[in-house]
Amino acid sequence: MPRVLSGIQPTGDLHLGNLLGAVLNWVQDQQQADSLYCIVDMHALTVPKQPGEIGERTLELAQGLLACGLDPEQCTLFVQSHVPEHTELGWIIQCVTSMGELRRMTQFKDKSEQQEFISAGLFTYPALQAADILLYDTDKVPVGEDQRQHIELTRDVAERFNKRFGETFVIPQASIPRIGARVMDLQNPTNKMSKSSDGGAGTVYLSDDLAAIAKKFSRAVTDSDSEVRFDVAEKPGVSNLLSILSALTQRTPEETAAEYTQYGPLKKDTAEAVVELLRPIQTRMAELKADPNATLALLSVGAEKAGSIASAVVERAKNNIGLLPRR
Repeated sequence: MPRVLSGIQPTGDLHLGNLLGAVLNWVQDQQQADSLYCIVDMHALTVPKQPGEIGERTLELAQGLLACGLDPEQCTLFVQSHVPEHTELGWIIQCVTSMGELRRMTQFKDKSEQQEFISAGLFTYPALQAADILLYDTDKVPVGEDQRQHIELTRDVAERFNKRFGETFVIPQASIPRIGARVMDLQNPTNKMSKSSDGGAGTVYLSDDLAAIAKKFSRAVTDSDSEVRFDVAEKPGVSNLLSILSALTQRTPEETAAEYTQYGPLKKDTAEAVVELLRPIQTRMAELKADPNATLALLSVGAEKAGSIASAVVERAKNNIGLLPRR
């Protein structure tokens, strides 16, 4: 089976956009590929955090992913900082990556504009991200368009290293994931759903009270028209509801739109479908939170599995460079 790697930062609560856009695809992929899922907590250090915040978020995120269906018997779920080879290879990759390449990374430009303190790590983290991928002889990396530049950098750096030091790294391919719902903010449907600044009124978190979720959908922004049709440009709010409901009922948005003549029933049915999706997930999350040691044990097993692959790749890189071996 091909080896697939995906990473996710522990910087916010899992929400419906994460679930429908990525995590449910991961649940399916774990049955069809040698899948590794990494909680990239070291990347979360690039912007200031309170002491202990990243650790708490990491545990919560791991519990959320497990509750959504990731199975440690079928995939490798681990925490980046639990596998020290990530930072070791990250330094090596920095040394074969140019300043110019890092300056061209658009995400640095976007994120640095939002920060008063700009860390060196925010500038160099694409090299660590490349190391994350190369560390596991990864064949495919599922990415959206906003991450494609990172995969191109990873490929360029790996090819440069291989040319300079001999065949060392597998050259990864960007993989376009199966189309999931592109979930937009319920209050501002021209923006993707995220941890929003409006107190979360437009974001459906997996941990939200189920009654609160229904209320968020009942208040979802639509438009002054009354026609139910899938038209992202002209009717973004309605199209967002249709996209979500279609993803949960295995139909196209156009097929779903044909069943409605009013916004009210569309909002109600979408809310009910989301609530039924999240009900068992929330039950499982509560079970996992009641016994955090069980999650820690699973992450330890995942780190051991990941580390056995990573250590061999790092040794290969060091040997090919010609570093003095330890005796």
